[in-house]
Amino acid sequence: MQWICAYHGESDVWSYFELDDEEWALRHVDVQGLQRRPVTAASLAEVVEIRDGGDLSAMAAYERQFGVLAEGTLHGWQEADGAAEITRQEFESTWAAARETLDADRT
Repeated sequence: MQWICAYHGESDVWSYFELDDEEWALRHVDVQGLQRRPVTAASLAEVVEIRDGGDLSAMAAYERQFGVLAEGTLHGWQEADGAAEITRQEFESTWAAARETLDADRT
């Protein structure tokens, strides 16, 4: 497993990814702006579980709350400007904070 982040200056978004061995996103976090406001904190396992249940309204609700998981492989991320490998701990703390915020936003 690998953990990476990348900055997208035009949208002022930091993206964090947990990747499998084939560089597909297992979990994905986006935080935006100076306040690092979470806008995405999506999990492949959760998406697959909802998809396999066949409930389109549940998938739409999930995406409204947690955003859309990155699709496709992130192979070649090393060549992207502003991309770097990070520690698992850095990813986990970013993930936990984003999920807490997005969970609270729902209530």
